[in-house]
Amino acid sequence: MRISALRIAPLLALGLVVACLTKAPAASSVAASKAKEPAARGLTTANFAGGCFWCMETAFEGIPGIQSVTSGYTGGTKKDPTYEEVSSGGTGHAESVQVLYDPHAITYSQLLDVFWHNVDPTQANGQFCDHGNQYRSAIFYGNTDEKRLAEASRKKLEDSGRFKRPIVTQIVAATTFYRAEEYHQDFYKKDPVRYHEYRAGCGRDQRLAEIWGKAPATAH
Repeated sequence: MRISALRIAPLLALGLVVACLTKAPAASSVAASKAKEPAARGLTTANFAGGCFWCMETAFEGIPGIQSVTSGYTGGTKKDPTYEEVSSGGTGHAESVQVLYDPHAITYSQLLDVFWHNVDPTQANGQFCDHGNQYRSAIFYGNTDEKRLAEASRKKLEDSGRFKRPIVTQIVAATTFYRAEEYHQDFYKKDPVRYHEYRAGCGRDQRLAEIWGKAPATAH
């Protein structure tokens, strides 16, 4: 798949693509170093994929109980994937976000509700204007309780009568989460103009309003 001009143009404009791909720290080392942090701080993580990770970051950031949201890659087989590799569609990974949260302040079920209202669960192999398995929607559960809650939330949507087409969002076991290159983190803060151009050009909010009755509130 060719990388969408809407996605790659902002990166070229920033002049950061080559520098970040070559100088970013190894994703696996970053992921491993962060893996021990949540438990020590009484926090836990949840991983979701919903197309463009810039937009999924803003879906979760700023919500009470959520400490941080990290853009990255998961669900595939390639170790230490780069943005260029994931975007090409050959790694099996999806653009994803890892949400670090306090389970005493916000529940996993509440995170699921935020997730569903920021995706088109009936769109297979992509989200909005981004097409390809690397942009699929998915819930990556970390344990049996999360799996049960995720499946129950999907069943509730299926029974609601809201959707004419089947819900195709994946619910699969979590695998290694690889942090994306630094220029992707909080992209909406680093380059808000181009972030908004991409989001509007992709028709994300328009489609979400069609599905859910209104576009979701986000950090952008």
